[in-house]
Amino acid sequence: MQLEKEMNKQHLLQVDGIRAAQDRLKDVVIHTPQMENLNLSAQYDARVLLKREDLQVVRSYKIRGAYNKMSAMSKQELEKGVVCASAGNHAQGVAYSCQKLNVKGTIFMPNPTSKQKVNQVRMFGKDQVDVIISGDTFDDSYEEALEFSEQHQCAFIHPFNDPLVIEGQGTVGLEILEDSKKPIDYLFLPIGGGGLASGVAVLFKQLSPQTKIIGVEPKGAPAMKMAIEAGKLVTLDKIDKFVDGAAVKRVGSLTFQICNELLDDLILVPEGAVCSTILKLYNEEAIVVEPAGALAITALRYYQQQIKGKNVVCLVSGSNNDITRTEEIKERSLLFEGLKHYFIVRFPQRAGALREFLEHVLGPNDDITHFEYSKKNNREKGPALVGIEIQKPENLQALLDRMKSRKFAYEYLNENSDLFQYLI
Repeated sequence: MQLEKEMNKQHLLQVDGIRAAQDRLKDVVIHTPQMENLNLSAQYDARVLLKREDLQVVRSYKIRGAYNKMSAMSKQELEKGVVCASAGNHAQGVAYSCQKLNVKGTIFMPNPTSKQKVNQVRMFGKDQVDVIISGDTFDDSYEEALEFSEQHQCAFIHPFNDPLVIEGQGTVGLEILEDSKKPIDYLFLPIGGGGLASGVAVLFKQLSPQTKIIGVEPKGAPAMKMAIEAGKLVTLDKIDKFVDGAAVKRVGSLTFQICNELLDDLILVPEGAVCSTILKLYNEEAIVVEPAGALAITALRYYQQQIKGKNVVCLVSGSNNDITRTEEIKERSLLFEGLKHYFIVRFPQRAGALREFLEHVLGPNDDITHFEYSKKNNREKGPALVGIEIQKPENLQALLDRMKSRKFAYEYLNENSDLFQYLI
């Protein structure tokens, strides 16, 4: 609470603090490339550059804030050890910092965290770090980490709501400005707790005030958006944890203050659109990104009129993606793009009903990707759960018309969210 009170006394961080952070980090972080992407530039008729923080040693920008905070602490503080809570990337930054600074660390991670991220934390921290898996969300792990910090009198390394962490993340902005040969018209930044956006926004508003800074949150976890609209901090009752690197129920008091004042816009992007971006980057660019790492690029599809002919930078925040999530990512993308549809179809219980469905209802390029059916001997019709993938979104209406004309009773599940989540 005392830390929060002290932070609330500050109106804004300063460029000098971010420059000092850059000096502390010079032997630890990589000055990541800022690369023009030809496909995105052509698609949006703009000059689109990607700031590749996914190429950091811990595969995300989070090392910047964690190391800046810890390297600024006293020897006496570090001897007591540190503790943090994270869904993955901050944990890796803290673990790597512990190993580099020879500091004992305890890291709390929520249960849904991918095994890939947990293993990376242990790999970066080596014998300096203990990992405790606890809670269903980041916020659950956060509360346990705070309690651990008080019990063991060790420093809590906050993932975003700390001036030194924010200044460390802000060094991304210094590199963007150093590498930009032309003025930047739009800068798109992902937002979870808001540390990155706060640090970069502070820097840009003082050194590049003409740049429009656009924050991007996942639609299922709009903690900053809700706080700004309410004019105060809010705690969300429920969030979609899919974009795990940006899924928090409550943003920080300091990050809220800064983002509320300095962001030019804050938009929400659907998780399905994020999945489409992940697949597009992999298939077209051979770039692997995690869901949070795709947020900024995904926002371009909702800003295409404004950015036309402009100089645009998107921050690719991380690449710690678990390959076991590939099928879920593909599924969410197909559903969002209107290419995958689920139905409960009530088949007449007579010979040839399924053949009729296949030959006269499905289009020539439609594909059944899911089929569950159990025959009920004493009923006229038997329900089947059917998943159909189509080639174009506009083909759906023709499919529905053919089902009606052939008298196949059905229920469309994509629009029945409760039943859909239960069955699929």
